[in-house]
Amino acid sequence: MPVALQELSIAIKRLQHRHHRTLDTELAPLGITLVQWHTLRHIGENPGASAHTLAQLTFQSDQSFGTLANRLVERALIAREQGAGRAIAHRLTPAGKKLWRSGNAVVDAVLAASLGVLNATEREVLHGLLQRLLRV
Repeated sequence: MPVALQELSIAIKRLQHRHHRTLDTELAPLGITLVQWHTLRHIGENPGASAHTLAQLTFQSDQSFGTLANRLVERALIAREQGAGRAIAHRLTPAGKKLWRSGNAVVDAVLAASLGVLNATEREVLHGLLQRLLRV
């Protein structure tokens, strides 16, 4: 019997929600939330990116990203500098890089416990299917 589209959608959302709850819990001892780690990750992978670009990468509005970035600046985890034109460029500080790396280990462990039940071929198929859906 085919899986109903709504049931498939809910299963995807439940897995994402479980990941978010677990990651927030596991990252808390580092003094960081999943949203903050995700932001450090994207700044680390895109040094010099503008606030607008980073807002899009982190699924936030420009205003929400600005508020979050201000908090990360206050904690000396990121630095802002003048970019091209009126854009403000973002980069990780040494403390931000260290926290991002520490968070990577936590995130990898949580995802391994969840997605690691799939073998390499299953993960590759799932990834391909999700990428295909994202192109629609």
